Amino acid sequence: MSLSYSRGVTRDITRGITRRNLLRVAGGAALAVPALSALSPDAFAESIDAVADTAAAGGLPLAVVNRSGEFNNSSVHVYIVGTRNGRPVRVTRRGKAVPIHVSDNEANGFTDYAIPLNGQGATRLSLPRMSGRIYVSLGKKLKLKVVLDGNGRPALQQPAGWVKSDPNYPVLHDCVEFTYDADGMFCNTTMVDMFSVPMSLKLTGRGQHTTGAIKNGGRANAFAAVRRADAFARLAVRDLRIIAPGHGLDAGLFPKHYFDPYTDKVWRRYAERDLRVRTNAGLYTGRVAGGRLTFRGPATLTFDKPSTRDVLFCDGSLAAPNDGIRGPVAAALGAGFNRSVLLRNSAQPTTDPSTFYDVPVTNHYAKAIHAAARNGKAYGFPFDDVGNHATYIQDLAPRQLQLTITPF
Repeated sequence: MSLSYSRGVTRDITRGITRRNLLRVAGGAALAVPALSALSPDAFAESIDAVADTAAAGGLPLAVVNRSGEFNNSSVHVYIVGTRNGRPVRVTRRGKAVPIHVSDNEANGFTDYAIPLNGQGATRLSLPRMSGRIYVSLGKKLKLKVVLDGNGRPALQQPAGWVKSDPNYPVLHDCVEFTYDADGMFCNTTMVDMFSVPMSLKLTGRGQHTTGAIKNGGRANAFAAVRRADAFARLAVRDLRIIAPGHGLDAGLFPKHYFDPYTDKVWRRYAERDLRVRTNAGLYTGRVAGGRLTFRGPATLTFDKPSTRDVLFCDGSLAAPNDGIRGPVAAALGAGFNRSVLLRNSAQPTTDPSTFYDVPVTNHYAKAIHAAARNGKAYGFPFDDVGNHATYIQDLAPRQLQLTITPF
């Protein structure tokens, strides 16, 4: 598979492949809108036989374990979807990566790609080399639909649990993300879009790596914490999920100017003193002048004052290309705004979690899910990997992956 990143040459202030790179490889759904998933192919010339091979030639054993305590195995459904060799695929129970087609849609207009769990115990599957997502739904099946993209090629419409009109909005579901290729396994649990089903990952290979586990009562505590933060309260949807504030903003559930008072203070502060950001490329020193934050150092970089949406999505003026220059500085700024540490420390990135989220204007959603995590790590916003605070694990010689639905 052709990769769009280089192992070990990352956003400088992170280690290994990041979730942002995972999504580039996986072609994940856009974070801002429930549009067609970007699982539409870049190349469509290869034969079906070349894509839909069995996992025997390199499949990774995958165990799915249901310890939810709320749903029995017969009520849990697994979906493995993504891209392989540039082509959108779904994985069968036997470990085949099968190209998707519009004809997969059944009479109700949706596919049935669900893999049921065994009656009891672990369900053992095989994961072919590909990039994508493993969805789980509890109680009801997901409604996934194959559509044609603008070039007339099949693409998968994935769930958008933050959009009330989405057919999967009433369904309790969540996902993990992964890239499994000749270089190894790279995966994470994610809460960038929403937090719903508590899940953990255990990756065994040269070492044993675990992530994503939630404290006892952590899910309920996260819901309660978000509801206590006035601007965030409407993001908690019954007992189904907590919607990330960026999606809440787009849906009219979150204030469009929430971060403006904090951003204004940051801009005033660094009109009078230097803001320093250190990356692998070197030290950047920034000042605000003419309404823009300009850094001098290994390169000259200029940032417009970010909007609340820019902060929450780490996009717009905070967009971070994977270039080793602007990208690491933008990532440090995005993390600094979400964690509200830019006024506390003029040297970034700040990596001590005890200093994060300790002012009233902060990302209380990210704060709540980090507090719920057993190891303190979560993916509460796209640059949460800054300082290694995200639920990301990797192994270059993987032997098995276990996904566990943990107690609610």
